[in-house]
Amino acid sequence: MVIFIGFLAIIGVIIMQLLLINKALKFEKKELESKLFFALQDVVERIYTDNKSNLTFNNQIKKVSDGYYIVNVDDVFENKILEHYLKIEFQKVNVDLDFEYSIYNCGSDKMVYGNYVSSTGKTSDKCEDCFSTNNEMIYYFAIRFPDINKTFYGNLQQYWIFTFVLFMVLIIYVYSVFTMLKQKRYTDLQKDFINNMTHEFKTPLSSILIASNFANTQNEIKDNPKLSKYIQIIINQSNKLNEHIEKILYVAKTDSKQIVLEKTSNDLKNIVDLVIENIELKHQKKINFKSEINQNYLINADDFHFYNIIYNVLDNAIKYAGKETEIVIKAIQEKHKLAIIFSDNGSGIPQVDLPFIFDKFYRVTRQDNKDIEGFGIGLSYVKRICDLHKWKVSLINNLDKGISVKILINKEDFNG
Repeated sequence: MVIFIGFLAIIGVIIMQLLLINKALKFEKKELESKLFFALQDVVERIYTDNKSNLTFNNQIKKVSDGYYIVNVDDVFENKILEHYLKIEFQKVNVDLDFEYSIYNCGSDKMVYGNYVSSTGKTSDKCEDCFSTNNEMIYYFAIRFPDINKTFYGNLQQYWIFTFVLFMVLIIYVYSVFTMLKQKRYTDLQKDFINNMTHEFKTPLSSILIASNFANTQNEIKDNPKLSKYIQIIINQSNKLNEHIEKILYVAKTDSKQIVLEKTSNDLKNIVDLVIENIELKHQKKINFKSEINQNYLINADDFHFYNIIYNVLDNAIKYAGKETEIVIKAIQEKHKLAIIFSDNGSGIPQVDLPFIFDKFYRVTRQDNKDIEGFGIGLSYVKRICDLHKWKVSLINNLDKGISVKILINKEDFNG
């Protein structure tokens, strides 16, 4: 609907511009014709003054067509004098046009071609056959302006430039719309593919986990250390794969706006402690967590997604932290808002990558990227969930080492 309204708006502006050009063209014609009329009238008066005659009639000038006039002099006049007066009078009214004229010869009843006068001095093709006789006059001449239409349109150059720009805007707009619709189609296909593939993966993966867990309880497996180790590897790797699939499903749901938040009251400290406990079970290395949440804050949020965003932030921090991982979690009130800050001691993020860190599938270019698991969707999911809660999330490099992820919760969403 918005696209259609935008298209109609541009079309409307172009139509208004064309109407404006038409109006300006009529005005330009009227103004130039008035100048020509007064100039030719002065030429007739000059001829009568030279002949010491009195001008006793009106309507000496008759317009036959655009750029073609017949002037009734009703008295004798010479060719050279006429051309001289035409040049002078046109110059007075600032008419800089090429013209050619012809004088009626009553003896031969024909138009006698006078001359082609160029404003630029360039020679042009004469048109002696373009002049016709008039049976109502005896002493008259005809004058023709071959380039008058070019002058009309040439004087409207600024209007044409603006119209051209509008047409270019329309073309670019239509092209952009088609490109956007095409891109949307590809995006929808990508989403459908991701949804279908992840669902297809989950079915056999669930079977593998069920079979593996069952096999792991059998005495034959328990009594064989090698088989037990292999079964445990299958279970661990299946759980990791299942975790990745769940993340992809979360992102797909948030993109398709299928997520409906079910807000409840959540104890921040309890959620953080639960996440830390699960993180420590997942990662088989020493992690030094420092929770500096000294007050019981109750967060009004969807408990499932709130847990996931904290888990994703901490899990991401551990992946890129150094050998001696240290993560500090703080909760600070800032201007009636609650800031939850997660700081690590990792290598940080290059400044050029910071603007894109929350983009879906974006991963910072690192030498150890191949050794670190992930698809670049964890922080994208965090950003999307925070947006749904109308919270703000930001990421900055610490002055000493590592990065800090800051989630700013609105006043109405926490108590404490």
